[in-house]
Amino acid sequence: MTHLPIALSCGEPAGVGPELAEMAWENLREELTFFWIGDPGHLPGRVPAVAITDPAEATAKMHDAMPVLPLDFAGKARPGQADPANAIGVMQAIAHGTDLCLKGRASALCTAPIHKKALKDGADFPFPGHTEYLAHLAGTDRVVMMLASDQLRVVPATIHIALSDVPSALTPDLLRETIEITANGLRTQFGISEPRIAIAGLNPHAGEGGAMGREERDWMTALVAKMQDEGHDLIGPLPADTMFHAAARARYDAAIAMYHDQALIPIKTLDFDRGVNVTLGLPFIRTSPDHGTAFDIAGQGIANPSSLIEALKMADRMAAARSGI
Repeated sequence: MTHLPIALSCGEPAGVGPELAEMAWENLREELTFFWIGDPGHLPGRVPAVAITDPAEATAKMHDAMPVLPLDFAGKARPGQADPANAIGVMQAIAHGTDLCLKGRASALCTAPIHKKALKDGADFPFPGHTEYLAHLAGTDRVVMMLASDQLRVVPATIHIALSDVPSALTPDLLRETIEITANGLRTQFGISEPRIAIAGLNPHAGEGGAMGREERDWMTALVAKMQDEGHDLIGPLPADTMFHAAARARYDAAIAMYHDQALIPIKTLDFDRGVNVTLGLPFIRTSPDHGTAFDIAGQGIANPSSLIEALKMADRMAAARSGI
């Protein structure tokens, strides 16, 4: 590892984020370098931690203690009980990590889960979620969410909307933009020079010639053909029920699904504990574990660190790919 260390924002202090950060350090301290951004008083203290003033110090400290870039929060951390007083601190940790990435002082940002209600209650958080806040901080108009593991990379073209709203939200412009952002992310952040992308149909059996829905016949097939002519390596629209088995996955580098569950069901079935949330379209690398704050088990030391570990490892690999290491 010769690139810069990874910034890990603390997330919701009352959730599993602090304890998972310590578990991740125990597992990864010989493999990669990250530093945690948050209030040191919110850490469980099961492992040694050392305060740093600059990310550049993290590499030399990582072997012996978890590097911490300290921020003062207004409240304490009570496992399972979110304190709105900490909302501003949580937002500042994310903003600080973003700033370090934008200034070239961190190689990537990995974000622990946040609790949106606590942020809204404590700081009138105006964003639907983490991703939209990061896009705002970076000055980026459009980003896409990728769920990734060693077995599958999948991007939903529409995300947190009702299934009944998907057909009207799914437009040729939206799908084109999603394909373009995904292809660029695969090239620049995953080191795949000629990305192969599979496009799922919206309807059962990809519409079956219009018998089960007309979107594929009316415009999706034509869009895919046009983008193929422009140089994109695409296949589809494909029936979603036959494109996620092992032999099918071997034929593409990423799949684009048309709605939330069409994307998340296959990856959570294939690799529930190690799925990673990746945001494409930002001017820096961002990964996150694919789970929430888990208030019900916070502070008990029983949370599974696999997804956070994989998020940090993926951020490290993406940083290497981006820098050409």
